[in-house]
Amino acid sequence: MSDFKMVVGLGNPGKKYAGTRHKFGFRVIDALADQLMMDMKKKKFGAVISLGKFEGHKLMLFKPWSFMNLSGQPVATAVGFYKISKQDLLVVTDDMDLEPGKIRLREKGSSGGHKGLEDIIEKLGTEQIPRLRVGIGSSHVQSTDTVDFVLDVPTVDEAKILEDAIYRAKDAVICWLKHGCSRAMNEFN
Repeated sequence: MSDFKMVVGLGNPGKKYAGTRHKFGFRVIDALADQLMMDMKKKKFGAVISLGKFEGHKLMLFKPWSFMNLSGQPVATAVGFYKISKQDLLVVTDDMDLEPGKIRLREKGSSGGHKGLEDIIEKLGTEQIPRLRVGIGSSHVQSTDTVDFVLDVPTVDEAKILEDAIYRAKDAVICWLKHGCSRAMNEFN
């Protein structure tokens, strides 16, 4: 592991998408930035970032400021610039295949159909990227309704569950930063 950690939250930029399900990666990054007192205002690499230190490591919080499906190039540019190893990169994203509120951390794997994660995998040329998924999904959504579902605002009942999941996901990221992926998976999956 290197001395530099990078946590990427995926979401769509802009006020139009503020309360949508497809913004949960951004919301986890915002919760993390609040706890670590890191200011998310600097723009670099086609993203909004914050650079700081945590537990003796350099840390970058990163929100690509492109649409979800085009997240790969900003991430790849920053990874290349700072020479961040893939195991020191964590991507936080929403996931329709998980029940609302459930979180799942994995060390590697396919995109699972998530277009933002798929673009990152393609641009970095590997599936060996840790990822933390926040469940937003529902098994009753038809594949043709997927876009509408992720770009919609959660129901009142879902909102509380998802808000709790954001803070559990933030705690899982903190555990990943302190202790690595295996321990974070054991504690939060």
